[in-house]
Amino acid sequence: MSGDDAVTVRDDGIVLVRAGKVELGQGVLTALAQIAADALGADLGQVRILPARTGAGPDEGITAGSRSISHSGPPLREACARVRAACAAEAARRWGVAPGEVTVRRGEFRCGDLTATYADLAKAAGPGAHPGGPPVGPAPEATVNAVEAAPVYVGVSVPRLDLPDKVAGRPRFVHDLRLPGQLYGRVLRPPSPAARLRHLTPQPDLRVVRDGSFLGVLAETEPEADRALNRLRKAAEWDDRDTLPDEHDLRTFLRTGPHETVRVREPAGERPDGELRTATYSRPFIAHASIAPSCAAARWNADGTLEVWSHTQGVHPLRTALARILGLDEERIEVRHVEGAGCYGHNAADDVALDAALLAREAGGRPVQVRWSRRDELTWAPFGSAMSVDVAAVVDEAGTVRFWDYDVWSQGHISRPGYAGVPGLLAGAHLERPWTYPAATDPPERGGWGMTRNAAPIYDFPRVAVTGHRVLETPIRSSALRSLGAFMNVFAIESFMDELALAAGRDPLAYRLDHLGDPRGQEVLRRAAAAAGWGAPGLGLGFAQYKGVGAYCAAVAEVEAEQDVRVRRLTIAVDVGQVVNPDGVRNQIEGGATQAVSWTLKERVRFDRHAITSGDWEAYPILRFSEAPEVVVELVEHPGTPSVGAGEAAQGPVAAAIANAVAATIEVRVRDLPLDREAVIRAIE
Repeated sequence: MSGDDAVTVRDDGIVLVRAGKVELGQGVLTALAQIAADALGADLGQVRILPARTGAGPDEGITAGSRSISHSGPPLREACARVRAACAAEAARRWGVAPGEVTVRRGEFRCGDLTATYADLAKAAGPGAHPGGPPVGPAPEATVNAVEAAPVYVGVSVPRLDLPDKVAGRPRFVHDLRLPGQLYGRVLRPPSPAARLRHLTPQPDLRVVRDGSFLGVLAETEPEADRALNRLRKAAEWDDRDTLPDEHDLRTFLRTGPHETVRVREPAGERPDGELRTATYSRPFIAHASIAPSCAAARWNADGTLEVWSHTQGVHPLRTALARILGLDEERIEVRHVEGAGCYGHNAADDVALDAALLAREAGGRPVQVRWSRRDELTWAPFGSAMSVDVAAVVDEAGTVRFWDYDVWSQGHISRPGYAGVPGLLAGAHLERPWTYPAATDPPERGGWGMTRNAAPIYDFPRVAVTGHRVLETPIRSSALRSLGAFMNVFAIESFMDELALAAGRDPLAYRLDHLGDPRGQEVLRRAAAAAGWGAPGLGLGFAQYKGVGAYCAAVAEVEAEQDVRVRRLTIAVDVGQVVNPDGVRNQIEGGATQAVSWTLKERVRFDRHAITSGDWEAYPILRFSEAPEVVVELVEHPGTPSVGAGEAAQGPVAAAIANAVAATIEVRVRDLPLDREAVIRAIE
């Protein structure tokens, strides 16, 4: 872990850890505290994981991609182990014993009857073990290992550290911030993505902020800000035009191009002889649809520095983007993470931070808090891209796959701050000197791809072709949404695997196992099937290894399909390697699975040729509490193997399991998401 003050010990023995990852409701700071406590040999109550901020702690980029434990856990463990080793060495020096004779457990160093605590040892141990100093220098590996204690917390379901405040309703979120002298701001969004402000009737009794087509108001209270925004809306006149595609023909829009072509797999040799089977699958644009809208606060100080409070996924990338738009040196901006609504990728948290900074620039040094409306959240935050897939397979007489050909069309899945060398923040495109933003990009292969994430099948097919086609002109803003392209790709692959199995007259579970050589994948499939009672009528199966290198996840769905499709029960087996917090893993899988049910059955961004129209919960329905299925999670544990993330593993397998269960229940294959009543009727017709 980098950073000049990553781990410090206070005079009272509390260990402060400055992590670069942020809490988004996924429980990651609890898991990192468990790792730190075990590495220190300390009690969990001694460890404080501090919120990320640009002024202190490491730059670990974005909290995304189910990578927090795998990327932050090892360096955090190392940093804490070296602080522990330095304190153990100091205890050995005082007691005149070898470092190997010193043990530590629950924060107490011991050698025979001699004892000491972190508070006793930290100041003398070295400049990194007390407040204000850098991390301790490299300790001899023998010293680090000599005092290593057996795990106490890793592998244990400890209670989430962030939940008591949330359950009790205590102020914790960025929406709860009340800074001294705080003003409240609102931003008036254009009526459509292409609109530009033509005229604004003066409003002398309002505190209006204008920069080109960016319009906002300042007020002393939130109700006053809301009323001022309504008046401002009536005073604004816009030049406007239609620029959006046909919502009901996204397949044509996505395939028309222009495109960037990405070759993920290219087969050697000619296509073999055999029966050719094909299918096409699709999904619409999907919104983040967080229950609470995005919010941020900002303050410009007398010395020209800027402070920002944000629920961003990356404090350092946001700082860089703000600096570019505002024309500041990065060192003059400090971004502090404060929790907000749980996000599932790149939502509007970064956008509202720029809104707050622009409004606060006109606030005379007073802080400004800006909260988006529900309509803004559902219509202006980036969406997960619509996608279209063609898949073809050549099978032999037994139905075994001899050749697999897969093509996916999609917008890009990354327009986070800094993508393609631009800030990427919404208001930047509306300023008097506007930023021009290119189409969303995709992560490279080492980052897990974007539209082609999980497009390469896990199965042992002898010849495989996988190609992605990224749309380069995209009037609808898209960016990262939980699992990126994996949700659609796993849905398509696993739906087609069921179709191939049934066409061959083979059991879908056995068919997958016959094509799968990975023993950990086989175990996860068998565990999910056994727990669900596979063989009973009407069950559907979905399976994948996230990104091809992450968590293995198999889901079995039980559905009913009468007036609508409803998921009654999901049985899920997951292998995340070394489990840090079993309850945390189950929570992540349950949450991801429930969200995947909502995406699969209900969610679809609606729009006409002019603007996004699904601006409330009626137009953009999500799964209700009464519709949530029972979710049973089986952990397939592999202690000693690297830990991988769980947050995005369930998305694709659950969607496929539901689609396959629907086909098994009503004998109709629905290939277009969402699997609502209209989609089922279209498939029947």
